[in-house]
Amino acid sequence: MTAKVEKIRPEPTTLPDPKGFKILVAMPEPEDETKGGIIKPDSVKDIERSSSVVGYVIKMGSLCYRDKERFPLGPWCTEGELILLGAFKGTRLKIHGKEFRIINDDQVLATVEDPRGYERM
Repeated sequence: MTAKVEKIRPEPTTLPDPKGFKILVAMPEPEDETKGGIIKPDSVKDIERSSSVVGYVIKMGSLCYRDKERFPLGPWCTEGELILLGAFKGTRLKIHGKEFRIINDDQVLATVEDPRGYERM
């Protein structure tokens, strides 16, 4: 699924404050059309949204990456970064129509600068 960077960052709203080693991640909105111009049905967009592997780190709990034995080189990501995470990982929630996930700090797979072109296989 390709996503515009602008669609990943959420509108200002009251968001949950993750606790412990949890991370709040905003998920991208899927494109409305295929590359060929066919309009996607809502069911297809729902599958793309729930299986997305790219997210934007909004907030991190106070215990994220503090375990020096598990994370001897420091944090794997910081607030404001785009990350890769496993499809269907974390607790999914919708706030004012936008999808978010709460994941564990060790579920971050990588950071990315530009998420365009990333798709789940």
